[in-house]
Amino acid sequence: MRDDGERLRDIIAAIEHIDKYAVQGPVAFQADELIQAWFLRHLQIIGEACRSLSNSLKNSHPAIPWAKIIGMRHILVHDYFDIDLPLVWNVVDRELPKLKKQVTAILNELGES
Repeated sequence: MRDDGERLRDIIAAIEHIDKYAVQGPVAFQADELIQAWFLRHLQIIGEACRSLSNSLKNSHPAIPWAKIIGMRHILVHDYFDIDLPLVWNVVDRELPKLKKQVTAILNELGES
């Protein structure tokens, strides 16, 4: 079973995969189904990694919206016909940089940076 440190590193890796194409901007994201699929897949990985973290870790870092991240994963996996691409872009553009900093800080706390 993967531990919290591994799951946190999974989150960082997924964000970095998204970052590779996010630099192309929202127009490229809206126009390219492959970029959209890439983002959605890695957002699913982030949500699954968050879901698998221990409750003690999540409870000790309440500033991170764990439930919202996990909820978005459920929408991406189960309600894919209702995916709101502008919302996805907003998450990628505004929320992932914050999450990356927060997760990096947790890894530093755990001595696993």
